[in-house]
Amino acid sequence: MDVTKEAIDRLLRHRWAIFAILALAYFLVYFHRTSTSVVGSDIGATFGVGATSIALLGSSYFFVYTVMQLPSGILADRWGSRNTVSLFLVIAAIGSLITALAPSFEAVMVGRILTSAGVAMIYIPTMRILALWFRSDEFASLSGILLAVGNAGAIVAATPLAVMTASYGWQNVYLLLALLTAILPVLCYIIVVDRPSQRGLPDIQTIERFETGVTDPAPVVETFTVMEGVKTAFMGGRKFWPLAIWFFIIYGTIMMYQGLQMGPYYRNIYGMEDYSLMITMVGVGIIAGSPVSGLLSDKILKSRRKVLIAGTLLYTAVWFVLWSTAGQLDSLAIQAIINFLFGFFGGWFIVTFAQIKEMFPLAIVGTVTASLNIFPFAGGALFQVASGLVVTSGTELAEFKTLWGYAFLCMLVACVAAYLTVEKER
Repeated sequence: MDVTKEAIDRLLRHRWAIFAILALAYFLVYFHRTSTSVVGSDIGATFGVGATSIALLGSSYFFVYTVMQLPSGILADRWGSRNTVSLFLVIAAIGSLITALAPSFEAVMVGRILTSAGVAMIYIPTMRILALWFRSDEFASLSGILLAVGNAGAIVAATPLAVMTASYGWQNVYLLLALLTAILPVLCYIIVVDRPSQRGLPDIQTIERFETGVTDPAPVVETFTVMEGVKTAFMGGRKFWPLAIWFFIIYGTIMMYQGLQMGPYYRNIYGMEDYSLMITMVGVGIIAGSPVSGLLSDKILKSRRKVLIAGTLLYTAVWFVLWSTAGQLDSLAIQAIINFLFGFFGGWFIVTFAQIKEMFPLAIVGTVTASLNIFPFAGGALFQVASGLVVTSGTELAEFKTLWGYAFLCMLVACVAAYLTVEKER
C-alpha cells in the first residue's frame, strides 16, 4: 500500500477519534470499579445486608475481571477490538440496569458480575488498538494518558458520586450509569476501526519505516492459533515471568491500600473525617505520574526497563515511609504528599504494557497483554483478602503498621523482579 502524506494525515486524524471513544469507555471502567465503595452502605441499608456481603460485592469485581482477562485478549486478536468492546459494553449496560432495578441483594450481585464482565473486556482491546494505530515511541505515553483518564473516573466516583447518591438515590444513579454505558457501544461500533487497512490506509509500522527511511522488506507477519498464542506468552521465560511476578505484587499492594485499607487507617487511627481526601490524592498522583512515566519511557530515557526499575524503587521508598512513620505524622499536608507520591510512582506500572508488547509478535499482542494482565488483578484480589487476616479490628495502629511492613517486604521482592526483566533493544 502506497504511503502518501494524505494517507498519513488521514490516519493521524482518525486515530484520535478512536482513542477518545475508547478512553471514555475506560473512564467508565474505573467509575464502575470504585462505585461500590461509595454506594455500598446504601445498598446494604436497602436490602438489610451487612459488611461481609458488601465486601463480597466489591471484591467480586476483581475476581470476575481476573477471569475475563485471557478471553479479552483472545477475542481482541481473533474477533477484533471494535466487536469485542462494543458487545461487552452492552453487557456492562445490562448489568448496570439490573443493579438499578434489582428487587434483592442477589440480583444486585448478578448485575455487578455482568457489569464487571463487560468492563473487563475494554482495556486489552484498547491496548491492541494503540499497538496498531500509534507509533512505537507513542505507545507508553498514550497508555499513561489512558490510565490518567481511568483514574479521573475513579475520582468522579468518589465525592461527586456520593453527592449524587445522597440527592437522587443509588438506584437512579445506576439507571443513569446504564444509559451512559449503553450509548458508548453505538459510538464505538461507528468510529472504532481495528486496523488502518480497513480504511484503505497504510499500517503504522509501514509509516514508521517510511518516516525513518528504512528500505528493507517488511518482516513477515506471523500467524498463531489461540493455544499457540497463550503458550508463547506463558513460555516466555524472562520476557514474561519477572513482569508477571512484579505486576502481581505492585498492583496487589496498590489495591490493598487504595481500594480497601487506607480508608479505615485514616478514619480510625487519625480520626480524619475527610479521609476521602487521602484516597483522592492517590488518584491525583496516578493521573499526574502515569503520563510522566510514559513520556520518560518513549522520549527521554527511551527505555521501558529503566523507568520500571526507577518507579519500583521510588514506590518502595514510599511504602517504607508509610511503615516507619505509621501513626507518627499528624499533619494533613504531609499525609497528602505521601499519598500523592504513592499514586505518582505507583502509576509508573503503565510502561509494563509497552515493555511486554515489544517482546512478542504483534499478531498476539492482545493475548500476551491479557495473559500478563491476569496477574495484577489476581494480586489485587488476593492482597485484599490477605490484608483482612492482618487487620482484624480496623482500629489498632499495630495491625496497620504490621500490614504496611509486610507490603514493604513484598515490594523488595518486586524490586528484584523488576531488575530481572528484559526489554527489546530500541
